[in-house]
Amino acid sequence: MGLTNAKSVKQGIRAVAARAGVSTASVSRALNNPDAVSPSLRARIEQAIDALGYIPHAPARILSSRRSRTLGAIVPTIDNTMFARGIASLQQYLSSVGYMLFLTTSGYDLDVELQQARNLISRGVDGLVLRGDCHHDGLRKLLADNAVPFINVGIYQPDRPYPCVGTDNEAAAHRAAAHVIELGHRRIGIVSALQRNNDRASARVAGIRRALAENGIELPPQWHVEVPYTLDDAREAARHLLNLKDRPTAVVCGNDVIAYGVLLEAERDGFSVPRDLSVIGFDDLDWSRHLRPSLTTIHVPTGETWQRAGEYLVRSFAGEQTIMHREIDFSLVVRESTAPPPKPLK
Repeated sequence: MGLTNAKSVKQGIRAVAARAGVSTASVSRALNNPDAVSPSLRARIEQAIDALGYIPHAPARILSSRRSRTLGAIVPTIDNTMFARGIASLQQYLSSVGYMLFLTTSGYDLDVELQQARNLISRGVDGLVLRGDCHHDGLRKLLADNAVPFINVGIYQPDRPYPCVGTDNEAAAHRAAAHVIELGHRRIGIVSALQRNNDRASARVAGIRRALAENGIELPPQWHVEVPYTLDDAREAARHLLNLKDRPTAVVCGNDVIAYGVLLEAERDGFSVPRDLSVIGFDDLDWSRHLRPSLTTIHVPTGETWQRAGEYLVRSFAGEQTIMHREIDFSLVVRESTAPPPKPLK
């Protein structure tokens, strides 16, 4: 039940009150001064709000034909160079066309993402930029019920009925794995980001696995490690792989930060990259070309991707023709961290 016009504001409060079995005064009190009602009453009212899809404090844009000229963005974290770069590009574009950006984070928690979407809608954003296509079941219903346009950024899924802009993560990771296979590697490990609630990480793992399978290369379970997005965890994963008696000669990493952690740990353990171990990343962060050895990686135009997301929404608001599914090209950047595998000792 979507309640997104001027007439529905009072009706919405009445509907919430009826569903919760309380008075409209109690609903208003719970919305405007939550501490003034008991926790149990507040919980009943919140459950009714969730069930009805009602957005408290409906924004000014539903009371007039004017837009708020604001967009909301929900990202998993800002402790990630790629997200920071993308948000900066989105903000720069929006500023150039007279829009403001509200930014929130979800911590890869779909329940938190749903709540943040409610918060942004209640503040009157004209649309939302969402990361990936892995969302709470209730999120799309919330957006549809409240007529809030959105776009999924960082993915390319032309078979899905939702607007998106980004790189084909599966194809890009397939290219990364194909590169080390072309160099002659058959013993290839993976250090990926955590796949739970992260469709980009899952797509990249799928691309690597597809490249291995196409070339008849097996992936022992102990050669695939999933880690959070930190150097410490990446180093621990590398330590695990390098300490194996039967270790890989190449490691395909889910992003450049993970690859950097693998490089650091390999150096600490006395392995020479790429003589003893080849390492390839994904993203092409600014510092990747300055490492020693410089990092072979997949270049993804992050700034362009996020700017295009903003353009899609702003042009949609203006009634202009837009591309619903926009693919952003990637490229393999070969540097110093990959080479043919070491020759076996005679």
